[in-house]
Amino acid sequence: MSGRADRRPRLRVVAIADADSFVKWAAALIAAVPAVNPHLVLVRTPLIVSAEQERAALAGTDLTGADVTRLDHDGLAPWLASDRPDAVVVAGRGPFVRLVLRQVDRLPVRPVVVSGLPGMSIPAQRGAALYRRHTDLMVVHSHREVRAFRDLATRLGAPLELGLATLPYTRTAPSDGRGTDLVFAAQAIVPRERAERAALADILRRAASADPTRRVVVKLRSRAELGEHETHFERAAYQELLRERPANLVFSHEPMAVALSRAEGLVTVSSTAAVEAIAMGVPVIALDTFGVSKLHLNTVFVGSGLFGDADDVVARRFRHPDPAWLDENYFHDPAASTWWARVEELVTQRRRGELPARRVPAPRGGALHAAWHRKAVLGAEDRTASGAVALALGTPLVRAILAIRRLRGRRGEGTWFDDTSDITVTPARYQDPIRRRGRALALTAVD
Repeated sequence: MSGRADRRPRLRVVAIADADSFVKWAAALIAAVPAVNPHLVLVRTPLIVSAEQERAALAGTDLTGADVTRLDHDGLAPWLASDRPDAVVVAGRGPFVRLVLRQVDRLPVRPVVVSGLPGMSIPAQRGAALYRRHTDLMVVHSHREVRAFRDLATRLGAPLELGLATLPYTRTAPSDGRGTDLVFAAQAIVPRERAERAALADILRRAASADPTRRVVVKLRSRAELGEHETHFERAAYQELLRERPANLVFSHEPMAVALSRAEGLVTVSSTAAVEAIAMGVPVIALDTFGVSKLHLNTVFVGSGLFGDADDVVARRFRHPDPAWLDENYFHDPAASTWWARVEELVTQRRRGELPARRVPAPRGGALHAAWHRKAVLGAEDRTASGAVALALGTPLVRAILAIRRLRGRRGEGTWFDDTSDITVTPARYQDPIRRRGRALALTAVD
């Protein structure tokens, strides 16, 4: 790099997030960019991370608590107007992204707006594209995801500029290979049904009983007893399903990288923790006991050589991935990652007045729809009268829409039931309620 380039002022990059997986991703993404001035803003929603979840998310990055600001939603636009970042990374579920974008639209000096998803994103989902189509750049993490989201955006008629990044978790230092733990990466919605989750809990019991000298570690992301939440709503928690368990079957809330440093192998259905394990040289079992389908979010592992069943888990027959699978799936050459170079280009264009703003259009349904959307994201943090009215009027309507979706099922090419493609052109079949302190607000955002 030339001396002149070294003297360029650092770009100010602010990541805006709320939920645990997005906070972890956003912190790792911006902390890995060289020669920037990074900051993390946490917006208060029912999903906002606790102080302990925040520390876990920052682990492994250069960011500290001094680099984090917590704000109410209404304080976001004034804070950004004062801070004047060159770029913002909006990291949250689709409805959160859209709400934050409306705040960005209020700014007198508009930054470049980047969005993305916190892990493996195959299949590329309709809502993920539609909610992020008004950002300047959407970050994806594999050549396969680039193709899938490009195809999806074309089919939906939703302009979407994509930037390829290296998934932050692939930069983890290799393990020394002397671990003995079987680490299970728990997920809130996969598998979804209680009977399947109970069956998975039983597999873990069997694995623990098969060798009492080695631990089975259930890696969790939140502690309900402390009021913590995670990105998705969990309907049957493993703490409940595993109340009766062998002494060597334990729960852990430590950062995944720490858990993997003591691991003999990782078990998951479809968690991005598999990528983190592969990066550390830790072998994996992608559990296929409940099937391989888009609904289980595990079609990404087809061709990886990682699939195994319950007996493989009990016997600890872990696998390393097929090398042919790696380049297309999260382990491309880092030199192929273009997202940050593209951000720098977009910042230059914006400063020159050559980059038009991608503003979020007014919602169909007017003020009532806008109030519903705000309430759906902010939950109890929204104390407006209009939000309360929208909640009362909108909840029965949204429930009816979701019921109709499930009845129709919509099968065919590119749907949730087409496991041969990497996209879903149909809406999500299920939506999560937003919960806070154990109270369900029965809210959902329909794309």
